[in-house]
Amino acid sequence: MEKTLVILKPCTVERGLIGEIINRFEKRGLILVGAKMVWLTDEILSEHYAHLSEKPFFQRVKDAMRVCPVIVCCWAGVDAVNVVRTMTGVTNGRQAQPGTIRGDYSVSMQENIIHASDAVETAAVELQRFFKADEIFDYTPTLLSNLYAKDEYSGI
Repeated sequence: MEKTLVILKPCTVERGLIGEIINRFEKRGLILVGAKMVWLTDEILSEHYAHLSEKPFFQRVKDAMRVCPVIVCCWAGVDAVNVVRTMTGVTNGRQAQPGTIRGDYSVSMQENIIHASDAVETAAVELQRFFKADEIFDYTPTLLSNLYAKDEYSGI
């Protein structure tokens, strides 16, 4: 099964939305295979947001991610990256469609509830950045046959 990274940002933690957001992924049928609360360092944020390093808002983004601890999660499922990205909605909460996480909980470009990996390759790099190998668990939930047809999840 494909795995992807989700970070519940400080705005989510501060607003008490952790359970609601996790619940949405669980209800959709994604499988939580890793989760922890961490206080992100400037070093890890500089690495994670390196693609924004030349932008004028780079430091502001890093500062916002250090307001309080975050929740980092690894979700698994068939096409997990695309499923999570679709559920998340566009980056700007004001433009996100109702029914998406950002569309339902955000009115900000920065305080937009969640980070989600944007590609399978990115997810692999990001998961290694935030998790040790023994912090992600491979197991077959008993409910798997209620989520997928057998030919959708072969090889698990």
